[in-house]
Amino acid sequence: MGFGAYIAKKLLKWGGWTVNVELPDFDKSIICVAPHTSNWDFIICELAYLSLGRRSGFLMKKDWFFFPLGNFFRAIGGVPVDRSRRTDLVEQIAEQFAQHDKMTIAITPEGTRSANPNWKTGFYRIAQRAGVPLVLAYLDYDKREIGIERTFEPTGDVDADMEAIKRYYMRFNAKYKDKFVTGLE
Repeated sequence: MGFGAYIAKKLLKWGGWTVNVELPDFDKSIICVAPHTSNWDFIICELAYLSLGRRSGFLMKKDWFFFPLGNFFRAIGGVPVDRSRRTDLVEQIAEQFAQHDKMTIAITPEGTRSANPNWKTGFYRIAQRAGVPLVLAYLDYDKREIGIERTFEPTGDVDADMEAIKRYYMRFNAKYKDKFVTGLE
């Protein structure tokens, strides 16, 4: 275990968090992380993944990549995304997967920390297009637990698959419960 993993474990323990991992460290994967209602989610998830000795990239609004924060975010795996441009981000990220032997990117499907029942499908489409495992990871603030416990195999029926993914996440408790919505009853 490296020094960073050691420190991350200590910080999580100090905060009362446990990490539940039932999956191997895939060479390539998309990690779907929910619920996402607070900036703390990012910090807690980064610590959890680091505590396992694993590294993951993440997509983030390019607005956050100003000096000196931009240098920091890039150093910890940040990939700036310009949402104002109409580019095929799915294709760009899938091509990056093809060019690397090892690559993991964590994506929050809600696309915002506000209540949003219309989850983005980019994480799903990237995993499908790149042919990499789609890993479901969760935060549960009531249990103070972060987990990586299953993969999801896309069927190609995006609507049905998104409903199944949302149903999986409905059992977890966000930091701000009123901001976590799935659009399902």
